[in-house]
Amino acid sequence: MAKAIFETDISHFLLQALQWSKGFDVVCLFQSNGFQDQYSRVDSLLAIGATAECYAKEGDAFAALEDFKSRYPEQVIPGFLSYDLKNEVEQIATSHPNPLEFPAAYFFVPAITIAFSKWSVEITADNPAAIFEEIRTMEVSTEKNTYTGSITPRMDRTQYFSAFGHIQRHIQQGDIYEANLCQEFYDENAVLSDPEALYMELNTVSPTPFSSFFKIRDHYIISASPERFLAKRGKTLISQPIKGTAPRGETAEQDQKLRDNLANNPKEIAENVMIVDLVRNDLTRSAVPGTVRVTEKLGIYTFKHVHQMISTVSCEMDPQLSDVEVIKNTFPAGSMTGAPKISAMKLCDQYETSRRGVYSGAIGYFAPSGDFDFNVVIRTLLYNKANGYLSFHTGSAITIDADPAFEYAECYTKASAILKALGQIIK
Repeated sequence: MAKAIFETDISHFLLQALQWSKGFDVVCLFQSNGFQDQYSRVDSLLAIGATAECYAKEGDAFAALEDFKSRYPEQVIPGFLSYDLKNEVEQIATSHPNPLEFPAAYFFVPAITIAFSKWSVEITADNPAAIFEEIRTMEVSTEKNTYTGSITPRMDRTQYFSAFGHIQRHIQQGDIYEANLCQEFYDENAVLSDPEALYMELNTVSPTPFSSFFKIRDHYIISASPERFLAKRGKTLISQPIKGTAPRGETAEQDQKLRDNLANNPKEIAENVMIVDLVRNDLTRSAVPGTVRVTEKLGIYTFKHVHQMISTVSCEMDPQLSDVEVIKNTFPAGSMTGAPKISAMKLCDQYETSRRGVYSGAIGYFAPSGDFDFNVVIRTLLYNKANGYLSFHTGSAITIDADPAFEYAECYTKASAILKALGQIIK
């Protein structure tokens, strides 16, 4: 493999490269959309083609990933972990059907990687110059994706309120403190004319720091995730749970008021603090004793469609553990479960009406440097082109003080960007 850097029009070359990648079975794109913090490493990274693949089934997925990663220590390895791996981590079960038919985990070694910076691209491949020329001469289609089908919520308002009430009673009885109740929006006969174009449309509608596109043959992940699950930077582990959401305002004054209300909302603050405590507890299993810290508490971040409350928890990684062990110790993200974690996951399985699958899992990469970075799979569309099943979930946290009407509305606020990209309206 060789590396070469080429100066080019980055935004146009990305469109050309994504168009060119349609000829490959496996493609992954990560984009940060200009959101940068002290832990950011990737502007945009496109991985094309697979020289080696790891398809993992529930039951031995982490062991399979450990073995796969050990065989390619000097390669970037993108991939994803399904939320269903909670069943492997905690010995619990999920009874809902799996119409999307994604693997429980999938990772691959790319044949070609293209790293985008401000003015140039770095191509890693057998012949970088030839690939650059092929991509540079690609015609970019101006056709937008067309979606044929209709989105249906798996839960109607009455069903959601019923599930909400059951979970809130468990909270009142002391079984749990908080649960993240999720609902599915789906289409069993969907046709997307151009999933890549749909991803670019969603990324325009809702640019986020952990945006990603993943293609494995007939399976597509189209994600506008704003949340970091877990990253490793040198010896430091970082998790940035999101709990607390408010819509954007129609005017600057209204927008600021909504932002301020979120920052001072006792219920949203309580949600965030509970999940921060859960993440701190998860990280202690992988930390040098005494190093777990909350380095940012209750930060308010603004995205195109929502304001979010985000905290940052970090620690020094136990050097006796592997990267895969660290991820397993914290998986799945506490922001998508509730607290206590195992009890909350069991109750969510009981009262939700669909399998989450990749949703609530993690998408990311292992870098040759030894670092890694994984998002939380939220604000994400999943599509099986072969059987026509299209799905996305949204969720909200239930606490003892939560209001079902507010949480139900929040689910639709979180769905708004995907629905807009699909050209859909659900009443």
